[in-house]
Amino acid sequence: MDNQVIEPTHIKQNIDYFDVAAGVWGMKIVIVNIYMVSKGSDSGKWILIDAGVPGSTKKIMKMASRLFGENSQPSAIILTHGHFDHAGSVKDLLKYWDVPVYAHHSELPYLTGKSAYPPPDPSVGGGLMSSLSWTFPRGPINLKRKVKALPEDGTVPVLQDWKFLHTPGHSPGHISLFRESDRTLIAGDAFVTTKTESAIASLTQKKQLSGPPKYFTNNWVAAERSVKLLADLEPMVAATGHGVVMKGEELKQGLKGLIASFQEKAVPKHGRYVNDPAITNDEGVQYLPPKPFDPLLSASVFGLAALAAYTLVTRVGKHSSK
Repeated sequence: MDNQVIEPTHIKQNIDYFDVAAGVWGMKIVIVNIYMVSKGSDSGKWILIDAGVPGSTKKIMKMASRLFGENSQPSAIILTHGHFDHAGSVKDLLKYWDVPVYAHHSELPYLTGKSAYPPPDPSVGGGLMSSLSWTFPRGPINLKRKVKALPEDGTVPVLQDWKFLHTPGHSPGHISLFRESDRTLIAGDAFVTTKTESAIASLTQKKQLSGPPKYFTNNWVAAERSVKLLADLEPMVAATGHGVVMKGEELKQGLKGLIASFQEKAVPKHGRYVNDPAITNDEGVQYLPPKPFDPLLSASVFGLAALAAYTLVTRVGKHSSK
C-alpha cells in the first residue's frame, strides 16, 4: 500500500496533531481525539473520523489545511458514535463542507432527531467526569439527509483498504475501523487508553488501557464482547477516542490483561446499567432500567437541605431575639 504523508509548506499554523500510522493523524481537542485518514498517495481523498466536542470546528479545519492543503475538505465524515464529544462539531462542519456523514444504522436514531441516548450514569464513580456526567448533552441531533448508514458489508466509503466493525456496548451503533495491512485500529470508545472517569487523567492523557468510559456505557455484556472482538484482530497500533496511541507489545499485553479481568477492571462495581442494560433498536431507546439510588448524591442533597434548615432557624432565632 502506498501511503504518502502530505506536508504542504504554505500553511503556517501551529496545529498540535500527532502521527498514528502511515496516512493517519490524530488531534486531541480538550479531552477527546479526532482522526484524519488519507487514501494513500491520492491527496485529494481523505476522511475525518469523529468531530470532537462542540466548538472544535476551527481546529479541525486548520488541521485539514495543514495536512491536505488550504480549503481542503474530506470525502466523508465517519462517526464512531454520536455522543456529544465525538459529534459535537459535525453540524457546524457541514456549514463549510458539503460532504456525507456515515454511521452505523443502529446509531442513526440519535443523529436524525428520533431519540436521545440513554442517560449517563454518574453513580459509576471513578472521578469528577463521572460525577458531572449527568450534565453532559445526550442529544439527539438531526443531520437530516446528510447522514447515511455505513454499508452492511463492513467496507468504508472512500477507503478501500479499511473495514469497520460493529462494536456496541458504549453506544448501540458504535463502530471501530481497522486496516489489516499494518493492523492499525481506530477503536473509538470501545476501549480507551486513559481513565476517562478522572478529569485529571482525561486532560493529561495519563496512559492506562481501560474499558469504555463507564458513565456513558449502557450495555456491559456487549461492551466486553466488543473488546474481545478487537483484541482478536491482534492490532499493532490502537488510536482511541480518549488517550494516547498505544502500540506493539504494550498494546497486546494491555488488551490481554483487560480481557482477563474485564469485570474487575472495566465494569463498575455499581451503576444503572451494570446488571440491566438499556434496550435499543433502530428507532432508538426502548427501555431504560430504573435510576439507582446514589448515596453520594443523596448525601449532598441532605447536606444542602440541612444547611438551608440551619440558616433558616438561625435567622428566625435572631429575628425573635430582636
